[in-house]
Amino acid sequence: MTHPTLQQSHGPQYTRILSIGAARGDLVVPNDDLVGPINSSDEWIRQRTGIVTRTRASHDIKALDLATEASKEAIAKSGVDPSLIDAVIVATISNVQQTPSLAAVLADRVGSNPAAAYDMNAACAGYTYGIAQADALIRTGVAHYALVVGAEKLSDVVDPTDRTISFLLGDGAGAVVIGPSEYPGISKTVWGSDGSKADAVGMDGTLTQFRDGETSWPTLRQEGQTVFRWAVWEMAKVAKRALDEAGVAPDQLAAFIPHQANMRIVDEFAKQLKLPETVAIARDIETTGNTSAASIPLATHRLLQEHPELSGGLALQIGFGAGLVFGAQVVVLP
Repeated sequence: MTHPTLQQSHGPQYTRILSIGAARGDLVVPNDDLVGPINSSDEWIRQRTGIVTRTRASHDIKALDLATEASKEAIAKSGVDPSLIDAVIVATISNVQQTPSLAAVLADRVGSNPAAAYDMNAACAGYTYGIAQADALIRTGVAHYALVVGAEKLSDVVDPTDRTISFLLGDGAGAVVIGPSEYPGISKTVWGSDGSKADAVGMDGTLTQFRDGETSWPTLRQEGQTVFRWAVWEMAKVAKRALDEAGVAPDQLAAFIPHQANMRIVDEFAKQLKLPETVAIARDIETTGNTSAASIPLATHRLLQEHPELSGGLALQIGFGAGLVFGAQVVVLP
């Protein structure tokens, strides 16, 4: 049987991150504001998580608004005309409307209409998933420039009395523009999932259960110890694999930017990877909190603000969270 000849698209050989933008919630929330309902203390939160304050957004500010602010900064810094961005990928678990996608409205807001646009839920690994997709879409010629955003307003889905995760969470958005490059700027992504541990972290109910009066408003919960052990032991292996796939040794890194889940996890990672003192380690969680899909780009943005000399260096980034899902790659910092 003869098959008709289909035309196939081909894009550039390499891609890279051209620029980055960020937006944090407008409210600074110290531990003392949250400890009453969970019968805890500032000291307990600091010791267990490394968080001193977290940023949260005012009632009328939506995840979409944070995404818009971060995206406008990234696009302006990239020098790319927004009309040339033909793929908009938003990683989020806190778009309070199932549909339309946050991405479609965002694309219109930033001047990229009629870009292909979609939301993607890979929780705290969402940003690394988005980077993998943008890289692949551009290199196959399906897109020319991509906007990848992690955007969360997690304060909309917290229960103030929850001791497992609510006090960790913050609001914010980070955005990058990805485009063609003369050199490889994004390594092969090591990613995957383990749905057998789906109960370890996630929503504690469904909207239909809420509708039927079977549960209160669904909120995020986690089994802290399960998640901590999985993150420290299994994710260190994933991070090492990502370095191997990139052909990069730990001492060649300029920065290590893990998902900002918990300062103890970040520190344990650095130990397991045997990172030399020369590698800058992102510790944005101390003042931003855990912002799920937004945490890696927010931490990257802050690191580049504080250490502009890291620009052009290699960064290992790894996201991991509800699903359970994970993704890691090495990128050249914009």
